[in-house]
Amino acid sequence: MKNEYEKYNIKKVINASGKMTILGGSKVSEDVYEQMSFGAQHFFEIKDLLDKTGSYLASLMNVESAYIVNSASGGIAQSVAACITLKNQCSPLDLYCLENKKREVVICKGHNVDYGTPIELTIGLGGGHVVEAGYANACTIDHIQSKITENTVALIYVKSHHCVQKGMPDVSSFIDLAHKNHLPVIVDAAAEEDLLAYYQLGADVVIYSGTKALEGPTSGLLIGKKSFIDHVKKQSQGIGRVMKVGKENILGLTYAIEKYLSHQHMSLQQQTQRFEKFNQQLNQVKGVQARCVQDSAGREIIRSEISFDEKQLHMNASVIAKKLKEGPVCIYTRDYLSNVGKLEIDIRDVDDHELKMIYDKLMNIIGGQNNE
Repeated sequence: MKNEYEKYNIKKVINASGKMTILGGSKVSEDVYEQMSFGAQHFFEIKDLLDKTGSYLASLMNVESAYIVNSASGGIAQSVAACITLKNQCSPLDLYCLENKKREVVICKGHNVDYGTPIELTIGLGGGHVVEAGYANACTIDHIQSKITENTVALIYVKSHHCVQKGMPDVSSFIDLAHKNHLPVIVDAAAEEDLLAYYQLGADVVIYSGTKALEGPTSGLLIGKKSFIDHVKKQSQGIGRVMKVGKENILGLTYAIEKYLSHQHMSLQQQTQRFEKFNQQLNQVKGVQARCVQDSAGREIIRSEISFDEKQLHMNASVIAKKLKEGPVCIYTRDYLSNVGKLEIDIRDVDDHELKMIYDKLMNIIGGQNNE
């Protein structure tokens, strides 16, 4: 009997790039899958299910309110919509009404990124109009203050490796400024691992992807102030209807979060140890250097950064990354630094056998010879 790869003629994927949406986010564990299966095979009053699972998670996390949505992007759009309908005192059905002048969302220019789609498109879907503050490599509190007008409905802070990391205001100062101006703060923390840091700093709503650090099904998690999230819930009468989350994913994510909060995660040292043999082998190859580096955005993630000498290998990193994706087993690496001759290996969803497969395919591509 054909498996799904054969039936649909699709490639097997080794995900060494991290929790990427284009690859399906994360693998869900068997126990999370069991919760999803229960959800898929039973009926619920969905509003009640969302309210009750949200209350359960809020109690578990000791936050005012929590709410499950279809994705982090959906959470951003609905949070922006909540700000607009609240500020204009209008119905979610009138979100895009031209009479609603108050729809400006201020964002640091260095945070106006493309994370698979431009964030300004997601904000626009929620009815917002993006107003950039500062410059790509420098944004101050004064820059942000200068962009706040009577038509501003919210400030949004994006915590992501996609963003410019230098010259940006810290989250705490950003939140304080917003609240001095009586404006809500939306924090996009989609791939972040700390579920409480930004809430504890006073953000009105913090948005996480359910399928990245939390290793749940395709979904999103909102935590924040009850008064704000209550307005987000009202968007189910409007744009939230086309962003609905399935009952199986509601139960799957709820359990995944419960599991995430109760389990100990691999330390930086443990992650580094997993790369020890892999890096040693690569460092014996001419034109190749490998070392462990921590995530550029400061998360508790260690990766192997592999540098390729184009002159010695007669091949650049971009070509190597492309060749790794060829064949029956497609290997995805983190390619953000390929233009400067580097690829990164993220080990979180890679087992030891797959790590050896990555090494073997690399050697096959570059025709590796020992330095000896």
